[in-house]
Amino acid sequence: MKHTLSILLQNEAGALVRVAGLFAARGHNIDALSVVATDDPAVSRLTLVVHGDDARLAQILSQTRRLVDVLTVEHTATDEAT
Repeated sequence: MKHTLSILLQNEAGALVRVAGLFAARGHNIDALSVVATDDPAVSRLTLVVHGDDARLAQILSQTRRLVDVLTVEHTATDEAT
């Protein structure tokens, strides 16, 4: 299953690298990634799509929430057809 995550993170140098590095270190592939600015110049929104079952999703959510630069993580959609 594909899962879409929406992550708000501090807009600081290296924040995106730390999130991507977490996925790489744990062996999670990122299918799609997009980063945009928010109304708050100190915060960016990272939207990404990952592949995995519910157990893998729970692990991803838990590990991502522990990162210092991450403010919130939301699971916004699941595509079960793929």
